[in-house]
Amino acid sequence: MKITQLQLLKILLNNGLNISEAAKQTYVVQSAVSRQLSLLEDELGMPLFIRKGKRLVEPTPLCLDICKEVDQLELAMDNIRAVADDHRDARVGELRLATTHMQAKYFLPEVLNQFREKYPKVKIHFLQGKPTQLVDMLHKREADIAVCTEELAEHADLVKKKCYDWNHALIVPPGHPLEKGKLTLERIAEFPLLTYVFGFTGRTKIHETFKEKGLEMDVTFAATDTDVIKSYVRLGFGAGIISRMAYSEQNDSDLIMRDLSEFFPYSTTTVAYVKSKFMKSYLHDCVDLLVEHGRKNMSHLS
Repeated sequence: MKITQLQLLKILLNNGLNISEAAKQTYVVQSAVSRQLSLLEDELGMPLFIRKGKRLVEPTPLCLDICKEVDQLELAMDNIRAVADDHRDARVGELRLATTHMQAKYFLPEVLNQFREKYPKVKIHFLQGKPTQLVDMLHKREADIAVCTEELAEHADLVKKKCYDWNHALIVPPGHPLEKGKLTLERIAEFPLLTYVFGFTGRTKIHETFKEKGLEMDVTFAATDTDVIKSYVRLGFGAGIISRMAYSEQNDSDLIMRDLSEFFPYSTTTVAYVKSKFMKSYLHDCVDLLVEHGRKNMSHLS
């Protein structure tokens, strides 16, 4: 049994049992793919696929279980390479950081500036997406570290460390009825609202808080990007509910910001990585910097 045979099996499964595509990805002819799979089946003494003639119809339970083990095998190989790299030169390499737009813009710049000063030879790659995609990037080993608010807590195979707590704020243009007076959820619900799409930046908590009060939100505009929401608040589309950290007194002085922490439960931004992944020393340092910066500099947001 060879590692290349096992990896070929996984590639074939990931390509819908398309032998032609698997051959293309592994730079061999189709007959070589079929031959290696046949040798593997002979060694195992059981079929890996249900066949109709020469066509592969579906994987057997054995095939599916083996591919799960191949994932662990490939992770071990990646870890061995990472261990060697760390011993060779612990200050050179890559940091692949998966995060959302809000974290990339408002939380990470100062931290990564400190990181670059300490590790100038480490290349930083940003990978952006919604929280579910960030977790997927970790599991596929496309990212080393993920920083976001939603989704991470649901996965027991991740190491998770709290960076900071934060809450939401209301933004309105001058002259809007919500600019002054006592705020209540009932009063806010009377007006068109702009906020995040579900799955981003605490939108679920916003929605559930209104729902618990028996109130319906009139969300006329939803986006993943806080700056887009602010732009349309300026155009008069309605009142915006955004992350409090995204309001800048210097850049957003044309908008009125009102704190909403008494209404919504706080959200927690977390840094996470896969438990079974070997973390190079500079990756551990990056995690420590994120946690420390969040603890020291972001406590005013909750």
